[in-house]
Amino acid sequence: VQLQASGGGLVQAGGSLRLSCAASRRIDNIGIMGWYRQAPGKQREWVATVTSNNSTSYADSVRGRFSISRDNAKNTVSLQMNSLKPEDTAVYYCYADSFGRKWGQGTQVTVSS
Repeated sequence: VQLQASGGGLVQAGGSLRLSCAASRRIDNIGIMGWYRQAPGKQREWVATVTSNNSTSYADSVRGRFSISRDNAKNTVSLQMNSLKPEDTAVYYCYADSFGRKWGQGTQVTVSS
């Protein structure tokens, strides 16, 4: 599967963004999909996961502010990000665990204070 992430941009602190990850094929048989992020000078950090039965999990740093969802009809996974903070600034990568982990190309999110 190939993944295409989009939706990043520049937003002020407290604002919202919605990231989307479009898959090249059906995703209803992909067990786990989600998002990581990588800030400058830091290691890649797990953000959120959604399973094929729509079970979700979140990193402590984003729980209560971010919401992950999947739309099997559109073959997309989305990440709704609310109450954004400057520390959320990073390149966000979507992934899918399908015969190994597949990654999207990343989309930049910049939160200004």
